[in-house]
Amino acid sequence: MKEIIDISIGNLFFGALLLIIPIIGFIYFRVKIIKETIIAILRMIVQLSLVAVYLEYIFEWNNAWVNIAWVFVMILVGTFTTIKRIGLSYRYFIVPFLLSGFTSILIIDIFFLGFIIHLDYVFDARYFIPISGMVLGNALNHNIVGLTSYFNDLIKEKDLYYFLLINNNHKKQILTRFIGTAIKSGLNPLIATMSVIGLISLPGMMTGQILGGSSPLIAIKYQLLIMLAIFVGCSMNLMISILLSNRFIFDSYSRIKEDLFQKIDRKF
Repeated sequence: MKEIIDISIGNLFFGALLLIIPIIGFIYFRVKIIKETIIAILRMIVQLSLVAVYLEYIFEWNNAWVNIAWVFVMILVGTFTTIKRIGLSYRYFIVPFLLSGFTSILIIDIFFLGFIIHLDYVFDARYFIPISGMVLGNALNHNIVGLTSYFNDLIKEKDLYYFLLINNNHKKQILTRFIGTAIKSGLNPLIATMSVIGLISLPGMMTGQILGGSSPLIAIKYQLLIMLAIFVGCSMNLMISILLSNRFIFDSYSRIKEDLFQKIDRKF
């Protein structure tokens, strides 16, 4: 196995100079996201630096309860981020989103780590934490798009919803139309990404393994595995989030509680 080439701190700062290019573009086109971009980059630097420190200890301890606690934190952060980004009420949506995150991660980790990779220790930090993180990170993005689409469509087409409800009186059947659109909106970018993997881009996990010294064949096997895990995890997370949210967004007469969506982000 070839030695991994380290990157010096100086070269990291030198690489950051590339940020000048998009910032110049933002200034020229008067795109007011410079402050948000700088804050996001600084947060990323701080967060990844902390990760580098405590993952060393987590990997060394490799304790099941510590690893589970860390994945719980990831689910919790993803839940709060989703609610805040969409503009929903924590009171009504924290439980549905937490349950959807737990359910999807539980199924994915048990199946792929226990039955596909055949780990003797399913909670092995080097597998359990990174794979859970990749699934949750992707689910966060696609949940935001899919859920925003679902809630927006319900509000925009509420007249159609009430018309169908009065004439059909089958709420679940009516909502299938809206849920189907939301799932398609949420997962379309992921499907597009999967369709061009290997042609346009080499995914991060595969590239990382190759740079780490693994053979391309082994790296491809793991990349196929993680992409399947991500797609299944994102699909389950989105569908469960919608189904559980339905228990809170309608009243006892199947009317939409429009006050829950007054602060919803309409940009997606």
